[in-house]
Amino acid sequence: MLKSIFQPLIAWYLGALKTGGYPLIVLLMTMESSFLPLPSEVIIPPAAHLAWSGDGLNLFSFHLSGWAAQIGIVVTGAFGSWLGATIMYWLARVAGRPLVLRYGRLVLFPPEKLEKAERWMSHYGAMGVFVARLLPGARQLVGIPTGIARMDYRLFSLFTVLGATIWCSVLCWLGINIGADITKGEMHRVVFWVGGAALVLGGLYYFFVHRHLRKKV
Repeated sequence: MLKSIFQPLIAWYLGALKTGGYPLIVLLMTMESSFLPLPSEVIIPPAAHLAWSGDGLNLFSFHLSGWAAQIGIVVTGAFGSWLGATIMYWLARVAGRPLVLRYGRLVLFPPEKLEKAERWMSHYGAMGVFVARLLPGARQLVGIPTGIARMDYRLFSLFTVLGATIWCSVLCWLGINIGADITKGEMHRVVFWVGGAALVLGGLYYFFVHRHLRKKV
C-alpha cells in the first residue's frame, strides 16, 4: 500500500531534482520552514541518495556528485531553512502578538501553542532556537515567537543556520544509508528509521521542553 502511494511521488521528485537541482531543494526547504506542511524528511534523503549513487545534482552550471554533492545539499538545505524561518520571523515581528493570537490558528499556531513557545524562548533564549531546529513540529514555527519577542535577528539567524545544518546532515546520512529503499518505495525500513528518530526526538522534547512548559503553567 505504502509502496503504491510513495513510489510515483518519489519518482516524480527525483526527476524534478535532475533538472531543478539545488535551487529546488532551497525552494522546498524554504516552504518546509514556513507554515506549509512539507516535512524535510521527504526532501533531503532522496536528494542525498540521488547525489550519492546517481548522477549527482546541478547548481546552475556546476555539477556535483559524491561528498561534494552532500555538502551542497547540507548548505542549500540549511539556507532554505534559514530563508523560510526568516520569512516567519519578520512576518511575526511586523504583525505583532495581537495579530498572531487572532489568526495564528490559520497556520496551525493557536494561542496556547504561542504561549508555550514564548515561555520556551524566554527561558532558553537564542539557544532555544538551536534546539527547536532539531525537534519535529518546532522547527517550522520557531520564527513566530522569536519575531514577536524581537530577538536579535543576527542571533536568530546564527542559531537557525547551526541547527538546520546539523539536521540536514543527519538527513543526508539517512539518505545515503537507506536511500535505495526510499527510491524503490520500500517504506517499511524507512518508517522504522524515521519512526525511531521520531521517538528519540519526541523523548527529548518531552523531557526537556514539554515537562518544563507544564511546570510554568
